[in-house]
Amino acid sequence: MSMSTTAQPSTESKEHRLKRYLRKRAEDGELYFKGKFIADDVGMSPKEIGALMVKLSDSANDLEIEKWSYTSATTWRVEPA
Repeated sequence: MSMSTTAQPSTESKEHRLKRYLRKRAEDGELYFKGKFIADDVGMSPKEIGALMVKLSDSANDLEIEKWSYTSATTWRVEPA
């Protein structure tokens, strides 16, 4: 039972951290990136970033998030809404 209790806040924390990072980086316009290149900046694996980007693309009302292209890894396009 304690595992599920601790797993959820951790996910929320990572989601909020990534969203804050994206907001800051996209302040001046469009941002294009691959998860593997920002992984160290946000303290997550590229796989975690990819999963959260899909989630944020549906839930982040203040950001427009688009799966832009795929060449050896997904490129994401983010801009303020």
